[in-house]
Amino acid sequence: MFNLKKGESMFNKKAISKKAWLVIEKNVYTTPLETFTVAKKAYSLDEAIEFKLALEKLNDRDNQSYFIATDVGTATDTMISVHNKSVADGSYYKKHPEVKNPNA
Repeated sequence: MFNLKKGESMFNKKAISKKAWLVIEKNVYTTPLETFTVAKKAYSLDEAIEFKLALEKLNDRDNQSYFIATDVGTATDTMISVHNKSVADGSYYKKHPEVKNPNA
């Protein structure tokens, strides 16, 4: 009925959303030596940004930084969604005056 797979619950956010955003911790010990660790896993870009900002505020090391990563499909889906929303609300045409708004 809800297109859930066996063992999935409709109340489990993790089971419904397969798209994950990872906050990666990067440590640089010497010039050629870098290590990468998954610091947090988020199920939305907004949540990943919140995690990243919080980790950066708590960070007291010069050799440590954070960045957000995901698979290409999730990133592409997010970019398409944001673009479509900006076209629908007209903000795309305000930022790009060279593109004519067909609804205007």
